[in-house]
Amino acid sequence: MMKSKNSGSCIAFDGMRCIASGDLREVAVRVKKLIDQGEALSVLIFDNQSSEIVEIDFRGSADDVLERLEREAVSQGLPVPETSGTEPEPRQGPGRPKLGVVPREVTLLPRHWEWLNCQPGGASVALRKLVEDARRANSEQDRLRASQESLYRFMSATGGDLPGFEEASRALFARDADRFSEMIERWPADIRDHARKLGTAAFRSAS
Repeated sequence: MMKSKNSGSCIAFDGMRCIASGDLREVAVRVKKLIDQGEALSVLIFDNQSSEIVEIDFRGSADDVLERLEREAVSQGLPVPETSGTEPEPRQGPGRPKLGVVPREVTLLPRHWEWLNCQPGGASVALRKLVEDARRANSEQDRLRASQESLYRFMSATGGDLPGFEEASRALFARDADRFSEMIERWPADIRDHARKLGTAAFRSAS
């Protein structure tokens, strides 16, 4: 089972040592091999974008592992890599493309519904426009928050007991890149280097 739905690219650690990085399937095969050889005992796999933990069932053979990953991807609506001999999906014919809208309940005051219903296209169109406008207005702030949360999630899972963790965390949310780099300097090289890589996005967004 995968906790993360953005696990196209990931990185795997055995304790403080990076043992694989890249496409999820490639990482899964590499980690499976190390586990079978007894060279990986405490594995954590992180989504490279969100730093959420990707859980993989390593029972059976490498083919069994990949088959379960494909089934999980299909169940989550994720793209599944093509294999040789796979027929390409037929092209859609002419016509209106599907919008992919999802119906959900929205609770508003009567005056809100009254205003929405008076807008061109009705309530649904007006709500979509409002959401898109808000997304554009807050896109940079949202990117910053997502980058900070990703880095903090990785730090908490791997470096929570390392020296300078608390100070590094404060520096992260204070957007102090120099202080952050200083506080993680003594961390194990693989953990430190990946934290700095994630920090590049967080602090670049902040600037």
